Amino acid sequence: MKPFTFSPRLFSEIRHYNKEKLMADLMAGLIVGIVALPLAIAFGIASGVSPSQGILTAIIGGFIVSALGGSRVQIGGPTGAFIVIIYGIVSNPELGLPGLMIATMMAGVFLILLGACKLGTIIKFIPYPIVVGFTSGIAVTIFTTQIKDLFGLSIEGKMPGDFLSKWMLYFQHFETVDWITTLVGVLSIVIISLTPKVSKKIPGSLLAIVLMTVGVYFMNAYSNLHVSTIGDQFGEIKAVIPPLTMPSVTWEGLKSLLPTAMVIAVLGAIESLLSATVADGVCGDHHNSNQELIGQGVANLCTPLFGGIPCTGAIARTMTNINNGGRTPVAGIVHAVVLLLIFLLLMPLAAYIPMACLAGVLVVVSYNMSGWRTFLQIMKNPKSDVAVLFITFLLTVIFDLTIAIEVGLLIACLLFMKRMAETTQIKVIADEIDPNEETDAVVHEEHLIIPQGVEVYEINGPYFFGIANKFEEIMAAMNDHPKVRVIRMRRVPFIDSTGIHNLQNLCEMSHREGTHIVLSGVTPNVYSVLEHNGFCRLLGKDHICPNINVALERAAKIVGRGSKK
Repeated sequence: MKPFTFSPRLFSEIRHYNKEKLMADLMAGLIVGIVALPLAIAFGIASGVSPSQGILTAIIGGFIVSALGGSRVQIGGPTGAFIVIIYGIVSNPELGLPGLMIATMMAGVFLILLGACKLGTIIKFIPYPIVVGFTSGIAVTIFTTQIKDLFGLSIEGKMPGDFLSKWMLYFQHFETVDWITTLVGVLSIVIISLTPKVSKKIPGSLLAIVLMTVGVYFMNAYSNLHVSTIGDQFGEIKAVIPPLTMPSVTWEGLKSLLPTAMVIAVLGAIESLLSATVADGVCGDHHNSNQELIGQGVANLCTPLFGGIPCTGAIARTMTNINNGGRTPVAGIVHAVVLLLIFLLLMPLAAYIPMACLAGVLVVVSYNMSGWRTFLQIMKNPKSDVAVLFITFLLTVIFDLTIAIEVGLLIACLLFMKRMAETTQIKVIADEIDPNEETDAVVHEEHLIIPQGVEVYEINGPYFFGIANKFEEIMAAMNDHPKVRVIRMRRVPFIDSTGIHNLQNLCEMSHREGTHIVLSGVTPNVYSVLEHNGFCRLLGKDHICPNINVALERAAKIVGRGSKK
């Protein structure tokens, strides 16, 4: 296998760059930067950090993903998928922002290692029901976190972290609903939902924020009514890029944050590669998945140094980039520059944005993220897929994403092994082999007669630990001691260490009983594994035959030699 080559897509695109592409990228980058602004603020606040940290993540992370990634059109930044994880870390008094910083940087290292080891395609092997399950679970969790701000509930003290406790608290305080705040939130949702029907060029979230911010500003200033704003919660917002800060790292801290960092890395890899794959289908390109993971890894390694949060490829912003003419990574870099200018020049104005409006933005995000149609479609699939879907979904909602992904993957692996074991069949051939069936050698028209004192077993499928015991049980059930056991392995594509151990035990047990083992039709791949493990020396190479004809001839000679004795 060739070693990994560091080759960001930007480098190859710049070689063939021209004025026409520049103008298209400038326009696309400008629009995506404007679209990304309200989302970055909303994701930052929902994650339990400041709006500034959300925007800085979009600026720094977005720039690095475009500059070092493997996709032409990928737009990086904070996304809704990380809200649950980030909030859980930040709200933990033992971890807080320093813990988030270390976990994000560890995730960045994992992503770089995945890319450097050329494991970009391994993410494709994560079962689809798991992806849908935890994505839908995250959507429900995001929606749950916005109820307080959407309805203006008067809840004192810190909000509980778990799903059920949150809803119990909401029901206990539902009589404190502020109907003006609720109206602002509902109008924001309506504006975001209807804007695409009027114009696809105008970002609905930005339009809702502008209209609601202006309306709430005058209402708060010239009436007795008051709707809570970002400034009420965070105070004055300063447009200052924080100095580079290195975290204080301890071995115990690294060990405690390792599971969380791995979840951030896996989630970031899934979302970024899924986004890049969707983009490929739209613009007819093919991204470099390993280079994309490198870019994502470097972005997550660098953004925490300036107070940023985890970032990944964002499907909605990537599609906005494509739909507005972006065709090279320059558009993503322009989007980061636009956000930087807005941050430096207009950031103090963000203090006037109503919290209910941001809650409305995130309610729409959670709805789009829920994938409820896909969820219902998977419900029609086999019961095992439905079980994985529901378990992952419920664990994500009720417990947390770390447990959901770990348990979901474990269940999916167990179900996969069960299915593999079910596809492997073992049959016993009693008296003769039908020539009409497909064989591993050209046979005569008459049936192949199995000599007296010989048993023929055929294994169809992988011979791994899921099937090895089944083979032993079948032979034990026969409860006889033939002179020769012929094992046909023409349809065994691979064998693992448990299968080899099983065969070794069979040889030793058969030897004690005076039974010879003959293997038939062993594929080159399986033969090399058996030879490497010393099994061929144990059995004897003359007992490993190329096809059933030779195997039966060999068995007949062994039986004949035994009868002469």
